[in-house]
Amino acid sequence: MTAHAYLRYVALGDSQTEGLGDGDDVRGLRGWADRLAERAAASSPELSYANLAVRGRLAGAIRAEQLAPALALKPDLATVCAGMNDLLRPRVDLDEVAGHLEAMFAALTGAGARVATLTFPDVARLIPMARPLAPRAVALNDRIREAAARHGVVVAETSGYAFATDPRLWSTDRLHASTFGHTWIATMVADALGLPDDGRRPEPPPAAVREGSALRSVGTELRWAGTFLGPWLVRRVRGRSSGDGRRAKRPELLPVRAPSADQPRC
Repeated sequence: MTAHAYLRYVALGDSQTEGLGDGDDVRGLRGWADRLAERAAASSPELSYANLAVRGRLAGAIRAEQLAPALALKPDLATVCAGMNDLLRPRVDLDEVAGHLEAMFAALTGAGARVATLTFPDVARLIPMARPLAPRAVALNDRIREAAARHGVVVAETSGYAFATDPRLWSTDRLHASTFGHTWIATMVADALGLPDDGRRPEPPPAAVREGSALRSVGTELRWAGTFLGPWLVRRVRGRSSGDGRRAKRPELLPVRAPSADQPRC
């Protein structure tokens, strides 16, 4: 097996890895992990791919629910993306979150998989109301890098790029990547892994026209809060999650199909 040839890729994570923001629950979700699988399959035609991610999951739940099934699939490539849902909680123990991530890194690399993970962008630039959470993201990113270094995990850095907070990369809820954003994330992870370049670089859509006045900006934030933040808070108060009752979209290893106009998913 060459450095870039893989047979079994397994993705672990939450809604971002599941693919929210890239497609929908009617037509199907694609997402960065699907796109990464397609790029990896270009040089590894025998690649099979499973996606165990479920929206709303905290890092501890991802470890508890997805790690054992992932190991059972015997991946030689795995991605782990977790922690954003933890960061958004009123109280979070970052050492505990990092501990769950490191446990997954250790188990997967110990089983022979090459593992990649991501750092998080500056959430305050995406959601001004979330400015108090910015130091948490910085601190968690530091812990992710340290844990990754201890286990030889590849880190795709998004936190150091100003472009990572460009509105075009994010869907209207500002929590999930847009189709372009998922394509960009897949490219970042593929490049970090050293996968052969497929010659196709994502082209950004036209820049959105920025609202000019402070009053309009306030109105935009209030509309966002009413549409997205309010329902999220209601779920938290009720102890519910957007992932309640949901299962992984691709729990078994399946061959990777090239995308087409009538078959957009791998």
